[in-house]
Amino acid sequence: MADRGASALSLPDDWPAHPAPILALNRMGSFDWDLDTGRMAMDAQAHEVFDVRPDEYDGDPATLSMRVPPTESRRLDTMVSHALKDGSENYGAYFRIRRRDGSQRWTHTQGYIRRDETGRPRRIIGIVRDATDELGEAAVRREQAAQDEVRRQQTSVVQLTTAALAHAVTVQDVIDVLQDTHGLIHLGATSLVMGLVEAGRIRMVATGPEHSYVPGTRVTRLDAQYPMNEVVRTLAPHFIESPEEFAESYPLLWPNITGLNITSAAYLPLIVQARPIGAIGLLYSDRHGFSDDERNVLVALGSSIAQSLQRAMFFEQEKDLAQGLQQAMLPRSIPSVTGADVAVRYRSASLGRDIGGDWYDLIPLPGGRVGAVIGDVQGHDTHAAAVMGQLRIVLRAYAAEGHTPATVMARASVFLDELDTDRFATCLYAEVDLSTGLTQLVRAGHIDPLVRYTDGTCRRLPVEGGLPLGLSAEFGRLEYPVATIELDPCQTLLLCTDGLVEEPGIDLDDGMHSLRERIRVGPDDVGDLADQLIEWAEERGGDDDVALLILRRHGVTGRRPGGRLQQHVAPGDPEALVEARHMIRSAVRAWGARERADEIELVADELITNALMHTEGSAVVTLRVLAGSDRRLRVEVEDSSSALPRRREAGESGVSGRGLLLVDRLTDVWGVEARGGGKCVWCEFVVRERN
Repeated sequence: MADRGASALSLPDDWPAHPAPILALNRMGSFDWDLDTGRMAMDAQAHEVFDVRPDEYDGDPATLSMRVPPTESRRLDTMVSHALKDGSENYGAYFRIRRRDGSQRWTHTQGYIRRDETGRPRRIIGIVRDATDELGEAAVRREQAAQDEVRRQQTSVVQLTTAALAHAVTVQDVIDVLQDTHGLIHLGATSLVMGLVEAGRIRMVATGPEHSYVPGTRVTRLDAQYPMNEVVRTLAPHFIESPEEFAESYPLLWPNITGLNITSAAYLPLIVQARPIGAIGLLYSDRHGFSDDERNVLVALGSSIAQSLQRAMFFEQEKDLAQGLQQAMLPRSIPSVTGADVAVRYRSASLGRDIGGDWYDLIPLPGGRVGAVIGDVQGHDTHAAAVMGQLRIVLRAYAAEGHTPATVMARASVFLDELDTDRFATCLYAEVDLSTGLTQLVRAGHIDPLVRYTDGTCRRLPVEGGLPLGLSAEFGRLEYPVATIELDPCQTLLLCTDGLVEEPGIDLDDGMHSLRERIRVGPDDVGDLADQLIEWAEERGGDDDVALLILRRHGVTGRRPGGRLQQHVAPGDPEALVEARHMIRSAVRAWGARERADEIELVADELITNALMHTEGSAVVTLRVLAGSDRRLRVEVEDSSSALPRRREAGESGVSGRGLLLVDRLTDVWGVEARGGGKCVWCEFVVRERN
């Protein structure tokens, strides 16, 4: 570093070999500014240009503030700072100085930036000269244009930052935009700090970009003597223009940040609707002071950041509320069931209040049966979640009352239609007898279920469906066909919502094909399989929620037991009688007894009709497959009357009396058993073994 008052150490390579006499001849002074130490050496001519004596200048550029007005100094600092950051090799500017006698003179400076091999600026060497005589009207216009350009660049800071913040959704998004290196460059700051007001305190949420917190400042009282706390209390920005001012105003904070080489700082309150929500501090290491324009720009910047933060905070609050409501509507836990492994998963892909109405449920039923439900209420909002919760409850109630799957679906549709809402819902209900594997499926506008077989193959089960819940009641089409399958031991049933298979631009069939392939190669464990499918949904990044229920029936040892189905038929309920007939027809076909289907249906219908006509209560119809020396299908009709049936001869024109004769002729064996206060009429049909 050259001594104070010495000639400049060096100038650009193409400068004359002996620059000092030439500079002096042209009344130019030179300087050499060491950026690592901050010291700047000037020659005698430079002292004369600034009108300072050698004993008045100590090598610190800040000493020249006695001659350079604050506004001019801030403008020069900004210009040099931009030149250092944008990779410029040189800069030049005209500025005013106030001489010892009070007169103002125009001065011109030209600086050349020396950088090391990494591009880091290390030195600035240059000249200064008096330019008052030559600076005419054109030069004044050029200087004004330069000032306008600086002002334009300052204004663009707000525009650039605001544009980036427009895409911020969460508080962390806002922090990421501000902490990003490019964001700091736009702001012109070396680092920043930001805190939010919470419960009468300020919680620091960002520092950096190195995330280094000053000890004791993570959470502070509002009355703490820190600049961020001060601007929150006063609702006014605070601009610190020098290290000395910083150290004097905040003696507790300054010793902890001296290593950052801070030369100035701007602390801005973040105010929304006259209420402070936090504060931000921008720290600079290459500038002293702030012009009026710069202050206005930074205040505008603080307002933009405050608006983005408030939007993000509202979003997070609403998201927490919506997700809390949604989780409250879903079952807290899934009951363990004997005879099957079950896994459920839910993935929310929505933002803010835009949550979905997807749901799942598992309903334990008497007789070793279980009901599995998957559904999706139209819409993505809290209303959809509320409707979903109500539907889940009524579906569970109807199933627990012993209604058939078709009745459960029809009654849920009527409930939704009568609810004060314009929403409809798709749903799939599966009732599984875990001891036999007999499964009844009802679909209301939902996507089909899938089954993975023991050999690893996976197939989509086409289930004839009805209209979605709510719409079927509105249009008077409450008939829901029932599909019956047998879920063999170690086979897996999968129910899901369309968020797992739908993608923009992808056909639903293609999505189902991809899902089948994922299931085919997935693990046997239902929990691991569910996790893999949810991960797959995450990777695809769909914009819809996903609900998933997987049920894998346990394997059995020894001979496979027969199937069993049961149906309650109330007197005066023609719908229940129709459903019982449909159950019998579906079960007979599913159990491989097609060759005797007509006989079995006819006899079962006769027994049910007799029970309803000659007793005052309901009938309970049970179908089961008996495994023994031969395979038989047994039909039982139980009622509450102890009176035994009697065979009667019907006349030629008689319309009754042929019932038991029909039963005797068509069955292989039949009989009557006492059951408590009632009886059970049963009959059996020998059927072929299934291949």
